[in-house]
Amino acid sequence: MNRPLRIGVINLMPRLETYEPSLRAALSPPGFPQHCVELVGIRLASHGYRSSDPEYLRTRYRSYDEVTREAALDGLLLTGAPVETLDFSAVHYWEELAALLRRARREVPSTLGLCWGAMALASLEGIDKVNLPQKVFGVFEHVLSPEGRAWLPSLGATYRCAQSRHAGLDDTSVTQAIRDGRVLSLARSNVTGHTLLISFDRRVVMHLGHPEYEPSRIIWEWDRDRRVGRPDVAPPVGFDVEGRTPTLPWEADSRAFFQAWISGVLSSSRAWTSPSANMWTSTRTGPGSCSRRVSCEGG
Repeated sequence: MNRPLRIGVINLMPRLETYEPSLRAALSPPGFPQHCVELVGIRLASHGYRSSDPEYLRTRYRSYDEVTREAALDGLLLTGAPVETLDFSAVHYWEELAALLRRARREVPSTLGLCWGAMALASLEGIDKVNLPQKVFGVFEHVLSPEGRAWLPSLGATYRCAQSRHAGLDDTSVTQAIRDGRVLSLARSNVTGHTLLISFDRRVVMHLGHPEYEPSRIIWEWDRDRRVGRPDVAPPVGFDVEGRTPTLPWEADSRAFFQAWISGVLSSSRAWTSPSANMWTSTRTGPGSCSRRVSCEGG
């Protein structure tokens, strides 16, 4: 009998309760109405979560040990965090998080990192992080590698994604990891560098962008940074900031990305017994063929 996919979420974003709905929407791909994703919140003992609602955190997030004692995870997602310019050793919860991610590397079929979460996973794969003089901000078009086109077959040669980060991966370090056979690069651009990487065994997916972001989030961040007069933040690329709308829409590309990741989780999980797990399609000309979105309110 099919059961919901159980996806653990290590949510390190400020005010995590306000960010969580965007993850739920992104991880509820159209296509299979009977399919359901259960999000299970995982908290770190060494993190204070001072900006988040303590009652929401208490009732919705538990330790990795508690979560996995209850049932195994099919996938794990690590969000971004407002610590990207710090050395990993300076992040107060890094020791606990790194140990958890190394354990998950053995126990969980697929782990996805977004933005700083991708940088953290890349660090554990031996790839160095670097700080940037100017924030990478807005919507960018990336060239898909042959492996990337195979992973995202509905998108053709390019992949659009929202970016919002003050750090990235050292290009020389990424190139060496590719040569060593540790990772594959799925998407990159001359502006953003390598944005989407996957480990050679397909168990770790590193996305330096924010495919889960909606346009309103980019505008909110631009308003915030403009108010404080940050000199290292230019207006978002691919946006009409006056009209507050993107000139490079990325919704279909994000849908394709999350569908690809969920399909990979499905293929390595016992939760789903359908022989056609990877049947989702997505195009830039319109929504998916099924209008119904289903997700379970887990965690």
